[in-house]
Amino acid sequence: MRFFLFFFFFSITFISNSQIRNVNGGLGGLPNRNSDANDTLVNLNKKSKRESLAKAPIDLYKIYTLHKDTTFVDTSLTIKSEYKYNLIRKDIFGLLPFSNEGHTYNTLQFGWFKKASFPNFGFTAKHFNYLEVEDINYYSVPTPLTDLYFKTVMEQGQTLDAFLTVNTKPNLNFSIAYRGLRSLGKYVNNLSSSGNFRFTSSYFTEDKRYVFNAHFTGQDISNQENGGIVNLEEFETSEDPFNERERIKVYFTNATSLLKGNRFFIDHSFKLNKENPNSLVFTHQFNHEYKFFQFTQPTPSDRFGDRFSSSINNKTRYNHLYNKVGVAYKTKNYGDLEFFVDDNKYNYYYNSLIYDSSGNISVPNAISDRINNLGGNYSYLIKNVNVRLHVSQSISDQSISNIEASGNYKLNDDYKFEFKYQKLNSLPNLNFNLYQSGYLDYNWFNNFKNEKLNQFEFSVFSKWLNINTTYKVLNDYLYFDNTTNDITKLTVKPMQYDKTINYLSVKASGEIKFWKFAIDNTVLYQSVEQSSDIVNVPQIVTRNTLYFTGYVFKKAMLLQTGVTFQYFTKYYANDYNPLLGEFYVQNERKIGDFPMMDFFINARVKQTRIFLKAEHFNSAWTGYDFYSAPNYPYRDFIVRFGLVWNFFQ
Repeated sequence: MRFFLFFFFFSITFISNSQIRNVNGGLGGLPNRNSDANDTLVNLNKKSKRESLAKAPIDLYKIYTLHKDTTFVDTSLTIKSEYKYNLIRKDIFGLLPFSNEGHTYNTLQFGWFKKASFPNFGFTAKHFNYLEVEDINYYSVPTPLTDLYFKTVMEQGQTLDAFLTVNTKPNLNFSIAYRGLRSLGKYVNNLSSSGNFRFTSSYFTEDKRYVFNAHFTGQDISNQENGGIVNLEEFETSEDPFNERERIKVYFTNATSLLKGNRFFIDHSFKLNKENPNSLVFTHQFNHEYKFFQFTQPTPSDRFGDRFSSSINNKTRYNHLYNKVGVAYKTKNYGDLEFFVDDNKYNYYYNSLIYDSSGNISVPNAISDRINNLGGNYSYLIKNVNVRLHVSQSISDQSISNIEASGNYKLNDDYKFEFKYQKLNSLPNLNFNLYQSGYLDYNWFNNFKNEKLNQFEFSVFSKWLNINTTYKVLNDYLYFDNTTNDITKLTVKPMQYDKTINYLSVKASGEIKFWKFAIDNTVLYQSVEQSSDIVNVPQIVTRNTLYFTGYVFKKAMLLQTGVTFQYFTKYYANDYNPLLGEFYVQNERKIGDFPMMDFFINARVKQTRIFLKAEHFNSAWTGYDFYSAPNYPYRDFIVRFGLVWNFFQ
């Protein structure tokens, strides 16, 4: 850690002084355009003379996704800034956080995770703060750009996300970032500690025939796991001494989970003809990732049943090697067509074997496989129409396939329509098929059927209201279930539902403004048709924010203040199993039907955005019946503050 901090700040000092903007032509001949009055970019002095340099336009600070979608650096202060001011830097509508920062989230909106046809590692409850390939962005900036995120936590700690990107040449970019978290939490054995390091590089030749993007990530997410509170009455009365949360009895006092992973990723392409816009393009993508999930418990708990040994140390390892080679034909008028073949090799393993009473192997130590897909992509963009199609089918022994189609049409500046369809035949996550543990009941080896999904999605975007409708048809759905039907005893095992599940959701959002006041509303309706209660969701989830925005101190500061109201109807929420790092289905205890109200005061001064929030300030007024999962209380009232600070060198 000390070496990283030294290297990080040394890099800031060195790179900031190595990139100077050219006044006449911008960096590397980029056009010098007049900047908007609202841009928050600072002027630089060149050499020792105090020459006034032009501000770089904000649209030169570009952010690219893996799919080549482009956005720009945003230093504005809007209600979206408030929603994204959290650990994972996303709008978390549809997620319900646990009491401590960085622990996990319960899912109110079904389908938050997008499933792939390949089998994933599993342990999904620990992956909310884990940056996947699609979460890594690439950059192009005329001057060095720094983004600093800071926020206080629940107890004894803080969270910091420091990011720096620089173009050493117009066609060569580097970025380095580290997100660190430490929060003790309010309950016994509830510490969260995580680190997400990422390094990216982007390059293209001057004629743009060759384009290269790569990144490296090193991530570790550690949580002390207390298993939730034992006696709910202690929490719900919250009388002395139980209003001090560390006095409430929890199930585990020395259990810890750890998810750790390293990934090296490359995506590059070469255009055959540099002159003709209609040309063949050769593409290649490489991904190598190693992960492990470990659960340790020096003093085993009877809650998980009998065990093999006097202490628990479960460690699941995963190696993944992926290559994709493709050839595309890009045209100016008819869209782009690509054909590809990929090779997906993985090894999911333990260092032990489980034998039955006859001496035969009942649970092996590994699942290894190699999957090859053949597929194609087509994209068409002209005027106000954008169409994309993806088709892939396995050509190896496994029977998997994926069809995705999307299209959007922009009628005018006020109306946009979007349609998406997916038909997916996917292999189970690996921890459904194989798991080993020091607890006897948590050892299995299965051969489940593929999961099948048909999904339709239609959206309408307007200046007044956005509506999204999703309809899913699921077959052979996989889930975890507590076979004891007793919430105090956990014998959780993977199950497969052999009937059809139909899921419908309608999400509406919009903002109404009057003078300096505004009210932002998001409402989600969900309905499920099924023979058994497998997919449990709240029928209504809502978030409503009433706020004021205006300038103060002679327009030196932009102020934003208001109240956010959140609510979801009562339902049988999935419970959390720390041994598996997964949520499981339960139908014994409902949670919900409690309001969550936050008061916030945010401000922007130049490139700095300051955030102050009184979270769940109504907790003592409306009763202590608020839970994130059946045994895990939601957050008490707490005041937190922090900032996001951008530097444009």
